[in-house]
Amino acid sequence: MAKDGGAKRPVLGVLGGLGPMSSVYFYEMLTTHTPAVRDQDHLDIILSSRASTPDRTAYILGESEEDPFAAMERDAEMLVQYGATLLAIPCNTAHYFYDRLARSLPVPILNMVRLTVCRAKAEGCRSLGVLATSGTVDSHTYQRLCRAEGLGCVLPSPENQTALMEIIYGQIKSGRRADMALFMRVADELRAAGCERAVLGCTELSLIKRDEGLDDPFFLDSTEVLAREALLACGITPIGF
Repeated sequence: MAKDGGAKRPVLGVLGGLGPMSSVYFYEMLTTHTPAVRDQDHLDIILSSRASTPDRTAYILGESEEDPFAAMERDAEMLVQYGATLLAIPCNTAHYFYDRLARSLPVPILNMVRLTVCRAKAEGCRSLGVLATSGTVDSHTYQRLCRAEGLGCVLPSPENQTALMEIIYGQIKSGRRADMALFMRVADELRAAGCERAVLGCTELSLIKRDEGLDDPFFLDSTEVLAREALLACGITPIGF
């Protein structure tokens, strides 16, 4: 991180609101894991939280004709106009639009899914289970990047994917506590299939780790990966991960 009077400081733009509590948690994580003794040691962050952005999964699955891209592109452009030099999107499903959005902007965007897959590989994982929305699963976002990195990729059964969507949409997004017995049933299926790690590939599922004390190393939190890599990209050596 550039010090006062030095080179231009990086500014992280956060394209958030997808959903809102996940964006709050991402911002909190950036702050918590920065080694700071004064306000000025923290990262300069611009946060857009447009909760009215159309649902990504509904669009990807063909259940809605409301394309989220226009709202995402407009807000991303506003972040750049306000001074963002790097963008992060704390939403795995929104990475369905990553390539299209990256082509439209003059600043780089961290790829949350790619970074998470690369972290799994770097930690010795050979088979990665994916706990994510049906939009992320159907768009093959994790499957494609796992294949590119030479990793196996395992998905829940249709029955358990339906259960996971109930946890994400019917419980967490609705402000309710997650049914942990149901969640662990889904995760245990991936363990039984030989997965060495399972990614919390939806930022709502990252809230389970925060709220339910999910400290099992089997789970790889995509929000933590994105926060750590965002800090590093902005010249900050993270603490506490």
